[in-house]
Amino acid sequence: MAKTKYFCAATLDGYIADDDDGIDWLQGFESGYSGPGEPVLEAINAYMVGIGALVMGSSTYEFILGHDWPYGDRPSWVLTSRELPAAEGADIRFHNGPVADIHPEMVAAAGDRDLWVVGGGPVASDLVDADLLDELDLTIVPIVLGSGKPLFSRPIDRGMTLLGTRTFANGMTELRFSLAP
Repeated sequence: MAKTKYFCAATLDGYIADDDDGIDWLQGFESGYSGPGEPVLEAINAYMVGIGALVMGSSTYEFILGHDWPYGDRPSWVLTSRELPAAEGADIRFHNGPVADIHPEMVAAAGDRDLWVVGGGPVASDLVDADLLDELDLTIVPIVLGSGKPLFSRPIDRGMTLLGTRTFANGMTELRFSLAP
């Protein structure tokens, strides 16, 4: 059965984007780290093999629209109350309403692979509130922004279970947590 996973990068102080929804801090990240670790791009490519469907908020979607669509033909849901253009060549499905209403459809579309929560603290928080988020796969980038868009938009009232960690060759560190009750 597909798991619903929030896979993202955040700063040391817990932000996934700056105040203007930018991620220059991530795209331009360089580190003086010279220890062991696997290359980040290889890890992302390996992760993508296990993804069957995606869900994201409208800000994440609008950011991606400014670039080539990187997710192939995987079914992708965008949670929005606005009219937005569909990315060319992509299987985009817009939804205006609670994410819990379409979660069964998204998991079914993922098949034997996972549902990836691509971005949006509100989307991830809505899934947590509905007890539908199984894992948080968080890559910590050793940068401090001081403000921005938070990893989650609301507090989570329960602890998470650490599933594992790994260090990347560029000095980023991944923490994997279970949110299962």
